[in-house]
Amino acid sequence: MAGTIEATTIGDLLIRAAGHWPDADALVLPASRHTFGDLAQRSVERARALIALGVEPGDHVAMLLPTSVEFVEILFGIAMAGAVPVPINARYRGGELRYLVDNSDSVAVITTTDVAEGVDLLERLSEALGGSGIAGMETLRSIVSLRGDAPGVIGPRAFAGLAGGVPAAEVHDRRLRARLRDTGIVLYTSGTTSNPKGCLLSHEAVVRNGIELARRYGMSGADRFWSPLAMYHIGGIMPIAASFWVGCRYVTMPRFDAGLALGLLEDEGVTINYAAFWPIIADLIGHPDFAARDLSAVRLMNSSLAMQPEPARKILARAMPNAFQVSTYGLTEAAGTVSTSRLDDSYEARIARLGTPLEGLEVRIVGPDGREAPPGAHGEIAIRGYGIIDGYYKDREKTAEALKGGWLHTGDIGSVDEAGHVMFHGRTKDMLKVGGENVAALEIEALVGSHPDVKLCQVVGCPDERLVEVPAAFVELKVPGAASEGDIIAFCTGKVAGFKVPRHVRFVSEWPMGATKIQKFKLRDRLIEDLGLAGNRTG
Repeated sequence: MAGTIEATTIGDLLIRAAGHWPDADALVLPASRHTFGDLAQRSVERARALIALGVEPGDHVAMLLPTSVEFVEILFGIAMAGAVPVPINARYRGGELRYLVDNSDSVAVITTTDVAEGVDLLERLSEALGGSGIAGMETLRSIVSLRGDAPGVIGPRAFAGLAGGVPAAEVHDRRLRARLRDTGIVLYTSGTTSNPKGCLLSHEAVVRNGIELARRYGMSGADRFWSPLAMYHIGGIMPIAASFWVGCRYVTMPRFDAGLALGLLEDEGVTINYAAFWPIIADLIGHPDFAARDLSAVRLMNSSLAMQPEPARKILARAMPNAFQVSTYGLTEAAGTVSTSRLDDSYEARIARLGTPLEGLEVRIVGPDGREAPPGAHGEIAIRGYGIIDGYYKDREKTAEALKGGWLHTGDIGSVDEAGHVMFHGRTKDMLKVGGENVAALEIEALVGSHPDVKLCQVVGCPDERLVEVPAAFVELKVPGAASEGDIIAFCTGKVAGFKVPRHVRFVSEWPMGATKIQKFKLRDRLIEDLGLAGNRTG
């Protein structure tokens, strides 16, 4: 039997959960745990303070916060106040941070001085805004610090004190007036080739995506969902929605640490492991404590083995033989998950494809002629349904380019087989043109990534006088110094056509990150500068 349509607003999601399971653990962090009832109560208090601050329904409120209980309280508090949360990547700095605050037309920024890795976000925000501070911003009226005080900033005590002037009834009046198709959140994409774009996602898109994911994985209140993905990404927000819908415990951490994560997985009896990316998975199973930890409670793991090199599949099969491995395709513009494995999919399907679309979403492959491609053929992935963006904030041109005929044109290259299983093959804008030959960066990345010493690889095009561009590989090694540039090039030689072998290899220990993706244009500019190829920089 087909499922029914269920959805609610972001603010109502937490109120609903608190009504059903007030004393159940909703959020577990390494140093604290919080029930649904407590989270709802504190989120209402945050909403009261925001209303007293002058935040009106529909206003944008930026959140420069790390993964924390405060992030959850503020996210839901903004929604309950009828406003729109704008999470900002806590790793942003300088011009990119100022750009997001300015471009989003936020009336307030909520931040903190206390954050992992010793980074003072309030200080970073002040530096980004410059000497003129708020006065230099068109819409920004307030900066709130949840921890720590500073001149011109509303500190934690003052902010909390504002709540007393607004009755809780006003919060609930605003919450109940919100509509499912209203903008529920603005999430900025990573900006792999340009400035980040503000994705306008409705309440329905965010919450219903979580609901459909919970259905696909058979989630219930008995589950314990672990995710290391930052809350300011859709990969952190979407599983919160799934967990809160069914009343299960969401387990996370401000910063991924493999040893700490293994302790949480065992101690909390985690049943769903949302590691998602191979570097995280590799750190978990490569940690010296891994073999000693009892992870038998894990019934499902999002590992996307279909996107991993063959050695990774074998390693994970040995390391966690009892976990049901699923593969997933998704993106911010579709509120998170688009397709993922079903619980009755064969192992062969789960390591070769990225599952079928969630209920209510359609995927088709569009060929170069604009027509739907036949099963198995490669083309651009297009998506239709409740989860796609309503547009990019203040960018009609990019909105018109992405949303054509009611379909979201993703810019991703993919295919769909006869059984409806989706596969991702790379980005249309992540294709290299080497001497007239089209080369998918993903193909080279997968090859280099299969080298035993390589942890992660990203490939960009490097300008070349004769061939227009040639492949260049940026590589993070498992152990610094374990391989040389020559080793990587020799490893690739003979395995692919000569024009696909990287001409340059650079080693990195840290990646330039956007919201959820590595910013390849920064890698390319770094290489161009290193090679002295002036005039070829991006933008």
